[in-house]
Amino acid sequence: DLHKPIDKRIYKGTQPTCHDFNQFTAAADTIALLVGFSAGQVQYLDLVKKDTSKLFNEERLIDKTKVTFVKWLPETERLFLASHASGHLYLYDAEQPCGAAAPQYNLLTQGEGFSVFACKSKTPRNPLLKWAVGEGALNEFAFSPDGRSLACVSQDGCLRVFHFDSMLLQGMMKSYFGGLLCVCWSPDGRYVVTGGEDDLVTVWSFAEGRVVARGHGHKSWVNAVAFDPFTGAAQAPRPPELSGGEEEDEPPDPLARRSPAVTYRFGSAGQDTQFCLWDLTEDVLYPRPPLSRARTLTGSGDAGVPGPGLPRSLSRSNSLPQPAGTASARGPPPDGPPPFSVGRFATLTLQERKGNAGAEKEHKRYHSLGNISRSGEKIPGGSSSRGRLDTAKVLGTALCPRIHEVPLLEPLVCKKIAHERLTVLLFLEDCIVTACQEGLICTWARPGK
Repeated sequence: DLHKPIDKRIYKGTQPTCHDFNQFTAAADTIALLVGFSAGQVQYLDLVKKDTSKLFNEERLIDKTKVTFVKWLPETERLFLASHASGHLYLYDAEQPCGAAAPQYNLLTQGEGFSVFACKSKTPRNPLLKWAVGEGALNEFAFSPDGRSLACVSQDGCLRVFHFDSMLLQGMMKSYFGGLLCVCWSPDGRYVVTGGEDDLVTVWSFAEGRVVARGHGHKSWVNAVAFDPFTGAAQAPRPPELSGGEEEDEPPDPLARRSPAVTYRFGSAGQDTQFCLWDLTEDVLYPRPPLSRARTLTGSGDAGVPGPGLPRSLSRSNSLPQPAGTASARGPPPDGPPPFSVGRFATLTLQERKGNAGAEKEHKRYHSLGNISRSGEKIPGGSSSRGRLDTAKVLGTALCPRIHEVPLLEPLVCKKIAHERLTVLLFLEDCIVTACQEGLICTWARPGK
C-alpha cells in the first residue's frame, strides 16, 4: 500500500545519509535494514520485528564523521561495512557490542595508499576491522558480483580495488580531476564504472587493469552509476549494428583478447539533473589494431612506450572519432599480468600520506570538459595538493590516460528528468528507478517499451 508507510521515524539532531536492506536474509518475517547517519552512528532495524533495534557507534567513539555508505557483506546474515567521511571503512558484526571506550587497533597490513587494522580486545567487539583508504572521504564502495573484490572510490580521485579477504590491492585508477563519487561493477565482474567531479563516467577493466573508455555527457558531477543487468551480452541478441562482425558461439573467455561481440548497458545520473544511458560495445573494449605497424606514443611520460593502436574512427561504436595519429590507452598490455603490481607505479608514490586539512579546500568545483582542448591538456587542479597522487605525474600513465588516449563515449540517451540533483539510479526488470534531492522517487519505462 503506497498510501501509508510500513514504518516512519523522525530523527532529531542527525539525518539519515544512507541505508541498505539485507537481501540475503529478507523473508516474510524479517526485513533487516541498516541506516547510516550524518553524525556517524549506524542503526540496525527490523521492519517486521519492530522491537529489534540496535545502534552502533552510538557514543561516536569509533568515528565522529558522516556515514557515507553502508552495505551488508554479500550473502551474510550479520556482517556489514560502513564507510565514513574520514576515509575510514569499518567492518561490523551486528551481533557484537561496541565497547564503552574508544577502540585500540593493531596494524594488520598496509600498501599503496591504504592500511588495515584489527581491533585490540580480549573479547569480540565492534569494529572487527578498520580500513584507512586514500585521502579525504571514502564516498562509496561496491562488492564484485562474486563477493571477492571490493571497489572503493574516494575524494582523492582514486578507485582502489581490493581482494577483500586477503586485504591486497588488486588495481587502481585515478579520476581526470576531482573526487570520485560513485562506483558499480558490470554483472560479469569484468568492468568497473565510476563517476565523479570530473563530470565523466570512466570504464575500467578489472582483468586488464586499465581505463578502456570515458563517457562525456554530463554537465556537472556524476552522483550515481549502475549497470543494467537486463540488457546486454547475456540477455538479448544484439542488433547487427551494435555487434562487431564475427559472431562466435563459444562462451567468452574472461581474458581473451577477442571474444564474441559484447554489449554492456549502463546508466548515470548527475547533479545536472540529467540521466544518461550508455552502451559499451565490443569495438571499444577490443579495438582492432590498424593495418600499418603499431604506432608508438611519443611526447608523454615514459619516452614512447608502444601501445596497441586504435582504429582512426570507431565507426561502429557510440564513441567520438579519435584525432588522427593518436594511439590507444597506455595501460598494461591485455595479456599482461592481471594482478596490480605496485612496482609498476613505483614513481607514483603517494605524497606524504598525512595530508593536511587544507588539501580538502583545494577542491575544484567549476571545471568542465568544455575547457579541455585535445592538444593542450589541462592539468587537473593545477598544482598538486600534498597527500594525494600528484596528478601532473599521473596524467598520461596507465593510472590516468589523457583524454585522447582512450575512446570517448557519447550517451545513447541524455535527458533532464528532475528539478533537483539526482542521487539514486536503479535498474529493475520492468523499469528504471531514479530519486532526487527533492525527495521524489520516479519510475521510468525502459526505452522501446
